[in-house]
Parts: sequence; C-alpha cells; structure tokens
Amino acid sequence: MTKVALGETELARRSRVRPRGPLEARLRRGREAVIHGVLFLCAFVSILTTAGIIATLLEETIGFFGQVSIWDYLTGTRWTPLFSPASFGILPLLAGTLLVAAFAALFAVPIGLLTAVFLSEYAPSWLRSIAKPLLEMLAGIPTVVLGFFALTFISPEIIRPFSNASVFNALAAAIAVGIMIIPLISSLSEDAMSAVPQSLREGAYALGATKYEVARRVVIPAALSGIVASFILAISRALGETMIVVLAAGGTPNLTWNPLEAVQTMTAYIVQVSLGDTPQGSLEFQTIFAVGMTLFVMTLALNVVSQYLLQKFREVYE
Repeated sequence: MTKVALGETELARRSRVRPRGPLEARLRRGREAVIHGVLFLCAFVSILTTAGIIATLLEETIGFFGQVSIWDYLTGTRWTPLFSPASFGILPLLAGTLLVAAFAALFAVPIGLLTAVFLSEYAPSWLRSIAKPLLEMLAGIPTVVLGFFALTFISPEIIRPFSNASVFNALAAAIAVGIMIIPLISSLSEDAMSAVPQSLREGAYALGATKYEVARRVVIPAALSGIVASFILAISRALGETMIVVLAAGGTPNLTWNPLEAVQTMTAYIVQVSLGDTPQGSLEFQTIFAVGMTLFVMTLALNVVSQYLLQKFREVYE
C-alpha cells in the first residue's frame, strides 16, 4: 500500500505543470501572435481574392448592360451574340445548364445516397475500408476523360434506342456529370451517417426495429443536414462543370427541355468565346462576364438555400 501511495505521489509530482518564467511566457505569446497573424492573413487573402473576382465580373458586366437591356437579356429566347443580327437572350444557355444539372442530379442523387446507406449501415468494416477509397478515386478522374467517355460510349448507347437523338445531347453529358458527382454525394453522406451516435441505433434496435427501419427512420433523419449539404454541393458542382458539357452536350444554344437534343451551357459558351477569336473589350467579349456573373448569382443563391436548410434541419435533430 505504501509503494502504491508513493508511486501515485511521484506520478503527481512529475505531471505537475512547471511554472513558466516571464521570458518563456513572452515567447509563447509571441508564437501565438505569429500563428494568429498567419491565419488572419490566409483568411484575408481568401476574402480579397473573392472580392477581386466579384469586382472583375461587375466591371465588365456593368459595361455589357450599358449596351444591352437587362430585360432582353433575362427574357430573350435567342442567344446569338457572335452573329448578325446579334441577340442576347440568356434563356437558351440557362435552359441547357439547368437541363444537364437536373438530369445529373436525378441520376446521381439516388445512387449516391443508396451507396452511402450501404457503406454506413450494411457493409462490414473490411469492405468499407476498401470500397470507400475506391469510390473516392472516381472523383479523381479528369473531367475531360469523362467527356470523351460520354461522347464515345454513352452517346452511342443513347442513340441505339432513341434514333432521333443527336450525337451531342444533354442526356449523355448529364449522365457523365452524374458519374462525376456520385463520389461527392456518397462520401459526404456516408460521413454524415457515420457521425450519428451509435446510441440512437441501439435504442431503435432495442425497440425491435430492423436494420432497414433504423437506416430509414433514424440514421437518415439524424444525418439529414449533412446529406442535404452533399446534395447542394453536388448540384453546384454540376452547374459549374465545363469540359464534359463542352465535349458531349454540343455547342448549340437551344431553348429546349428535350435531353436528347444538343444544348449549350453557360460554361461551354464561356469556353467558346475565351478561345481568342473574339476581340477583347468588345461587346461580344463582355458577354462571357455577364454569363459568368449569372452563373455566380445562381450558385450563390443555391448556397444561401443550402445554409437555410442546414440550419433548419440542424435545429430539429441536434
């Protein structure tokens, strides 16, 4: 008993924090100040970069709308800024962008969510440790490769049953974009589900719930904020995708909701004008800034909606 007491006393003595002298305290405060300054500088650079991007877009966009009516831009059904007579109706580009993003979400959201449920609730640990890294590797595939895959494989498979489909069509691009965002949805959703306390699952099992009922009525509602965040982030990624739609969707600004037809998205148009054939400073050149600002406002609105949904569900389930 005496040895144990002596051992505890020695341990307490060794673990006692040694008082710091004035010099050591000043050095410690100095290091903390340096770290604080570096972190503040990083945050300031991020904010400054964002402000610079917005300022650049605004400057050229204001110049564009000085010559083109905002009403005609938002309601026009023809987009031919590079031809004569020029028309500046954004609706064809907006329709193409939303068409590709919508069908990509319809393809990717169910697959990504079901994959996340399987990895979180059904897969054994050894399978999860293998499957999840392999799934995340899919996100590392270059989008230009997915674009060629859509053009050479997905599009012919669509044309086979639908003979009226164009070689360049929105559906092929949407499926490729959906393949690209599946890892984003599944990985983030699985992380949100894995963060649900095990006690909630055990309580449901104690009440006689099956594994499916636990996943559907306990885990998914409790992780809904993270799942919604993954959906919003994936849709934002789909709206801003460039190379896949440039290669597979075509370059025709077509006001249609038929996914079998060729369309042009906002990002594809920006690529088209940015190739260098349009004189810098011209009205045609300024259109890419107006389109970019429109896309920026769309993604910003989507992020605001996502923050509202996250706060709403977080208040319910936390």
